[in-house]
This record gives sequence, C-alpha cells and structure tokens, in this order.
Amino acid sequence: MPKFIVVAGGVMSGVGKGVTTASIGKILQEHGYKVTAIKIDPYLNYDAGTLRPTEHGEVWVTDDGGEIDQDLGTYERFLNEDIPKRNNITTGQVYKTVIDRERQGEYLGQTVQFIPHIPDEIKKRIKKASDSHDFVLIEVGGTIGDYENIPFLFALKSLEREVGKQSLSYFLVTYLPIPSHIEEMKTKPTQQAIRLLSESGIFPDFIICRAKKALDIPRKKKIETYANIASEHVISEPDIDTVYQIPLDLEKEKLGEKLLREFGMKSRRSPDWSNWEKLVQNILNPKKKIRVAIVGKYIEIGDYALADSYLSINQSLLHAGASLNTGVEITWLDSKMFEDSKKSVNELKDYDGIIVPGGFGSSGVEGKILAASYARVKKIPYLGLCYGLQLAVIEFARNVCGLGDAHTTEVAPKTKNPVIDVQPAQKEILEKSMYGGTMRLGAYASILKEKTQVLKLYEETGRLREDAVRIQELMKDKSHAFRIGLLEKGKKVVLERHRHRYEVNPKYIELLEKNRLVFSGYYTRFDKTKLMEYIELPGHPFLIGTQAHPEFKSRLGNPSPIFYGFVKACGK
Repeated sequence: MPKFIVVAGGVMSGVGKGVTTASIGKILQEHGYKVTAIKIDPYLNYDAGTLRPTEHGEVWVTDDGGEIDQDLGTYERFLNEDIPKRNNITTGQVYKTVIDRERQGEYLGQTVQFIPHIPDEIKKRIKKASDSHDFVLIEVGGTIGDYENIPFLFALKSLEREVGKQSLSYFLVTYLPIPSHIEEMKTKPTQQAIRLLSESGIFPDFIICRAKKALDIPRKKKIETYANIASEHVISEPDIDTVYQIPLDLEKEKLGEKLLREFGMKSRRSPDWSNWEKLVQNILNPKKKIRVAIVGKYIEIGDYALADSYLSINQSLLHAGASLNTGVEITWLDSKMFEDSKKSVNELKDYDGIIVPGGFGSSGVEGKILAASYARVKKIPYLGLCYGLQLAVIEFARNVCGLGDAHTTEVAPKTKNPVIDVQPAQKEILEKSMYGGTMRLGAYASILKEKTQVLKLYEETGRLREDAVRIQELMKDKSHAFRIGLLEKGKKVVLERHRHRYEVNPKYIELLEKNRLVFSGYYTRFDKTKLMEYIELPGHPFLIGTQAHPEFKSRLGNPSPIFYGFVKACGK
C-alpha cells in the first residue's frame, strides 16, 4: 500500500503549494522511492480547458489528452515523469460521475447523498491514481477555510481512517506576512489556518512557512506551541531566486529524513543532488545572457501582468538556459502594440530571439504576424508555438508566396486563401458548440524528415530514444492508437503534446514548399491525411514553428529539443 502525503494551503492562495508538493516529491525520489502527485481542484468545471488563462493561469495538457491545472506541469517538471489526466480531480468530475451512476441505475434502492457517495468517489479516484507508487502526494487546491474544500478534506480524513495514520501525513503550507509599517513577521494568520484545518479533524504533521525572509527561532517556537508539533517539523521556506532551489533548501533542514522517519521508513539510497545543484547554479549565475521577446496576448488583467498565462514557456527557456549555462531574460510584449503603431515592431531589434506562443481568436493577430515577418527578414531566431506556427505560415504565404489575403479561417472565415483551416471533424464540433475537451489534445506522433534542423535537435538532446520507448508504451493501449496514427518503416518519430483545432491547409503545402518553406515533420491519420507538425526555413539562423506545445515536455536537466535549439541560436 502506498503512503499518502496531503498538502493544503493556509492564509492565501498562490502561497506555493504546487512547488512545495513537487519539491517533496523530488526529495522522496532522490531517496529512492517511486512518487506520483495528485491535484485536487475544488471548482465545478469538469477540467481547466474552458477557463480563462488570465484568471486561472496556463492550461496544462497531459499525454493522454487532459486539460489540467498548471500544478500538474510543476509536478512533471520536478519529477521528470509523465502524469496522466486522472491525477487531476475536480468537484465537477466527482459530482458528474455520481449523478451519471444514479441515472444509470447503479444506486437502485439507495438514497444518493453527499455522505457517503461523494467522499467515496473522491477516495476511489485517489486510489486509482495511486497504483504502483510508493508515495502519493495530494495537493488540495484553494485555501483552508474555503467551503469548496470541505468534501475533499472530509474524504481525506476518511482515507486516513482506512489506511491508518501511520500511512498518511499532513503538510500545511502557510504564509507569514511582514507588514511594512512594523517590519515584524506575524504568525497570527498561520494560527488561524491551523485552527480552520482542525475544524475538519486534521492536524498538520509538518508546517512549511513561506515568507520573504527565513523563519526565526521565536516565530518557530510560537507556531510549535500553537500547532502542538515538534519545532523540527516547522520548516522555513523563504523567497528564493528560482523554485528549483526549494528541494535543496528543504533538504538542508533534512526534510526527507524527517518525513521518512514519520512513516517509520528509511532512505533506499543516498541522495545525489550534484547535477541538480549544477543546473540551479547555472540558472543563478549563468556564463552569458540572452534577451527574448515573447509576443502574446494573455498578458494583462487590470493593473497586473500575468506571465502565468505562459508559465511553461518561461520554464522551458529556463531549462534550456540551465543546460547551456545561459541566462534568459524574458520580456512580455502585447502584440496589439504593434498594430497600434507598426513602427514599434522595430523594438524587436533589441532582442536575441522572438517567440510567438499559442492562443485563440483574433485579438492581436496582425501584431503577431508583424513580429514573425520581422524575425524572418532580419534573421532573428524565431520560435512559433501552435498558433505561432500558423501565423508564421500566413506571413510566409502573404509576403513570400504573393498571397496577400492569406489568413486563417479562425479569424477570417471568408478569406480566399485559407492557408490555415479547421479540420472537417472539428467543424461539426464547433457547429454544436461542444468546446470542452474536443480539440486535438494530448501526445501525437510526428514523423520527422531527414536532414532537417528539427531532426538534428531531437537527435542531439537524446529525445528520439525516449520517445521511441514511450510510443511502444502507448501502442499497447488501443485507446491511444489514433494519437500514433500511421507510421512509416525506418522513419524517425517523436511525441509532443497538442491543443488546437486548426491545421495547415493541405491545398497550400506544395506552393509553400516551392518557395523554400520546409515542413520538417507530419502526423498521418488513419485515413492517410497528413497534418503538418513542424516548419523551418533553410538559410535562416533559426526559424522553426511547431503545431505542438513542446513546452509541456520540458524538464530541468531534460530540456525540450526545440527550446534548446532556440536558446542555442539566440546565444550565437
């Protein structure tokens, strides 16, 4: 039976539960244990697919096509593991399943009630996601005291009763503010969080104290007394320069040893943090630095800029930079500024590279196309992700192939030259307004062409070998067969995750190729239709676009090949 570690947050949201959960998992991995992580989201949405990025942050995509909370991305980046969509549990999923069962007659003769049916369904999902792991980390979304958390806390207390307290440990991640007018760290909000958690019959075994500064002895003693736990289980986690430093800092307080002792267990191996420490040092003190402009639209909400909308891109640049000992300074540019003043696109000359990320809709599209054009003409490294590939194709069709009105039917449904168009199957879905979970989602296979820049990058980073193993795993499950599609004997294949509806229109591929645009990779459906996955431009230092989202497969120490190549090109 696995051991369970529950991580809840107090005082306020955004306190760092996700990175703390991931760091605990990384520590247990280093001690030789097999770890997975579950994220509980107490909202009524079935998944994160229809949530606005500026409100909720980036939508993470799993190999098996889940549209998930971004915390699963944090777990994958730290653990270097592919985590399935079943590891994200929402209130919407739980209630829908119970109601569907009731309608199908599975509860005949029973009165279906909150207790026991809702907690039982939550526990069932947790146990299913726990298969074949030594430790299961369960992060409870939101903040202690939220009404939405109550069903999950009740279920976790019930799980504790079933498995025994010796098999389940509670962490409370809390925040200690330092008001500027008194410059004193206050423990009262943490005390209130402990009290609120106790109302569900849960008492923390460890308290992780987030703050601008490290926790001092008087504050630690105060929390120890109030929570009635040993002071060595009150762990300081002050603000740091990179989240990847957190496991190292927690290990300085011997968290791994303490946690294993709590479960009556011992380390299976001596942790080796040398490579992780080297990568963290490369992030903190890189040999050289580059400047990258990300031209997008999900940037502002009110008076605040929200880089969380593109969190994985940020992290992928960081991972590539760490492997190349290169610091990446990111500037977020709203593409609409180029539409308001076309001369302002010249500001891009100050950057070593330009990224146009994924997105939907018409807002800021012409500004992104201007950015793609500037990068092509001025030979500045360019990376187009999903929509960024599509807009680079539109720019090329307009300005190189002479199709002045080339566009995507997503923005211009009546364009005479729809170089980007929606798939017929997707048209039916859109007509029925069935938006949730209906895009091309998850990991799809791409056959790579020989002698291309894209293939060289996958070979250089060792991802071809990794993906060959993963493809064999997916082929064992018939439900994933359509993601692999038709393969060609002897051809090299990679896997990347997708989240989109529109594709490069096959009718225009011959014209684009005649003008020297190279389609470096493609996915072949069972009806033999080829969907273009990569573009590149010979003679350009780096102009690559991908229909996928390679940022979802990047990890510290195992960077995305495409981001690795981009950062390398920017460094030149």
